[in-house]
Amino acid sequence: MLRTLLFAFMGAGVLVFSFVAWSTLHPPAAPAPVIPKVVVLAAASTLRAGTLLKPDDIEAREMPESEAPAGARKDSPQARAELFGAMVRQTLLQHQVVLPADVMRPGDHGFLAAVLTPGRRATSVGVDAVSGTAGLIWPGDHVDLILTEEVMDPKNPGLRRIAAETVLKDVRVIAIDQQLVQGGNQSGANEPASRTVTLEVTPEDAERVNVAARLGKLSLAVRPVDAAPSADPGNAHPVTWDNTVAMALTPAKSVDGPAATTVKVYEGTTNSQEYKY
Repeated sequence: MLRTLLFAFMGAGVLVFSFVAWSTLHPPAAPAPVIPKVVVLAAASTLRAGTLLKPDDIEAREMPESEAPAGARKDSPQARAELFGAMVRQTLLQHQVVLPADVMRPGDHGFLAAVLTPGRRATSVGVDAVSGTAGLIWPGDHVDLILTEEVMDPKNPGLRRIAAETVLKDVRVIAIDQQLVQGGNQSGANEPASRTVTLEVTPEDAERVNVAARLGKLSLAVRPVDAAPSADPGNAHPVTWDNTVAMALTPAKSVDGPAATTVKVYEGTTNSQEYKY
């Protein structure tokens, strides 16, 4: 019995000695060092030179802080807003970090000259957050410019009508007021309701825009990305009148055909003329 206990103690001692020896030869691995990382803004897809940046063109990329190139923008709402509408100077590959030298922002010297197609002009129109499609328009989009005006009815002098017509079709937006980009005045602060959208047009169309701005209210309609170029001949656009939209504005007719309402206009004391509608 005593011999058995002795062998047991000897075995335990051998095990302890073996464990200590193994631990000495194989020390525990040191914990891996923590590598500081940073989230920067990069191209979400390959962007060609001349592209006007939209929200979908920018992505957040995480990388070791030591590998981040100088000038890389850390991801933040302000940093993203500064890039929206900027023009890409040179082609950016997917996931490539966007650096200050890679883009030209609106307001930079020479921005309009760089972004304009040769032979085109830049003209600005004032719109509100609603007629500017509530912040859904971005530089690079193509839009139609619609004029809504109040005019005299050519058939019924004295009667004013509301009409709308498309002044320009398929024009490119090259710059936009920053507040409109962010969806208009969301803070409710005392900010101006009007916003400015800059369009790329021909010299002749620039004149049309200036005249239209004096005639009535201008609004924008966004065209789909894959829309075919407009095939309208020249500047011939149909007019939409108020009574074609709201049937309640269509004058009621009498049973036998003539207009139910008659207006007699006198010139002097003897000459008169009747207008029916």
